[in-house]
Amino acid sequence: MSNTLVQRMCEAVRSGQKMDLGDLNAFIDGVAQRSIPVSLIEEWLKSVHSNGISVEETTALTAGMMNSGAVLSWQGDSNVCDKHSTGGVGDKMSLILAPALAACGVRVPMLAGRGLGHTGGTIDKLESIPGFNCNLSPEKMSKAVEKVGCCIAAQNDSIAPADGLLYAIRDVTDTVDSIPLITASIVSKKAAEGLNALVLDVKCGQAAFMKTEHDAVQLAESMVRTAISLGIKTVAQVTDMNEPIGTHIGNALEVTGSIFVLQGQGSKDTRELVMLQGGQLLYLTGKAETLEDGKRKIAQVLDNGRALEIFVEMCVQQGTSSSVAQKLATNPQSVVPQANHRTQLTSSRSGYVESIDAMALAEVARELGAGRFSMEDEIIHTVGFVLHSVKNATIAVGETWMTVHHEEALSSEHLAKLANALRISSQRGASFSRLITTVDESKQ
Repeated sequence: MSNTLVQRMCEAVRSGQKMDLGDLNAFIDGVAQRSIPVSLIEEWLKSVHSNGISVEETTALTAGMMNSGAVLSWQGDSNVCDKHSTGGVGDKMSLILAPALAACGVRVPMLAGRGLGHTGGTIDKLESIPGFNCNLSPEKMSKAVEKVGCCIAAQNDSIAPADGLLYAIRDVTDTVDSIPLITASIVSKKAAEGLNALVLDVKCGQAAFMKTEHDAVQLAESMVRTAISLGIKTVAQVTDMNEPIGTHIGNALEVTGSIFVLQGQGSKDTRELVMLQGGQLLYLTGKAETLEDGKRKIAQVLDNGRALEIFVEMCVQQGTSSSVAQKLATNPQSVVPQANHRTQLTSSRSGYVESIDAMALAEVARELGAGRFSMEDEIIHTVGFVLHSVKNATIAVGETWMTVHHEEALSSEHLAKLANALRISSQRGASFSRLITTVDESKQ
């Protein structure tokens, strides 16, 4: 039966015809129940990757994947929101954004991943906090959100189980970069959270999955279109991922960097991205009159300590002891693990920082253990970088521009690659903006 059904679907895709949506739903059910042979799933994925599918089919695929497992439901005010990022270097927004949004009166049932990328995922960062438990059932997620206002939980087989197998097979069949498949994978999990509003941060640049603005916008348009068709108010922000985000890169270090921003201090770059994403979500949920009003509200809860209070409550709700969580909020370096070795890198000349190559930093961080090459790899939470300079800043010869936190000795290749990541110019460059463009309902 499954053989005939999958062959029929593959033939339709290859000939440019629409798949029968009943066949598609039966296929997704079979994937979720693990009753369709992997070889047949591979054939279908390759057909979609090579030929593409329509908007209607992408939406049906996404809805089927969403409904293949638990779907959270919420009572009362339509204020349930979340964000998804396609991943970047120093991308710690979720750790700050979830409690900041909760402090502004919205509910954030955030599902996040362990990264297969260069510097770990949101869950890897949180697991550097002693006692923090990311393995929440849908019931525990609902309880946490009702009590605290937010939670950050690891993706699991309870929610969108069809995606788990499809994602694993995509990884080994080189079909990861299919826009319909990326769209269905991301949006199905977010839709299963029972959201009213969603912001998508689609990274663009050398250290991003999508290297060009054209490709990033294409993916953004596909995800916005699909999420809106499922009844979720959605905006995508295409952002620059050539420069690393903020000052702290690496799992435990990003927790520290996040606390600094939650204290009303820290990286201006990180803070502005949190305000941009959070402000957009407050506007989409009706909690702010405009995007600018939303950004002001996010800034306010970062400055008055309310977002940090909720971060502490979230940590305690998810298993961290109250004393450890309080200590984390005041002195994060005393709580998260620290690297045994630190190496300072200095500038070889004076001038202005033209750029810091995020991809070069990412590759070295991954080789030192901050990220994974395969899902079986263990993350070394302490590995990473602290940047002491940023794009367009003045820098003097001999000035420290970065501290490397590491456990194993740095090779000459690592040191050369990191040294070459810093580019210095005799003239200050144009002002730098993370936001490249916005994709919303009006651009569909």
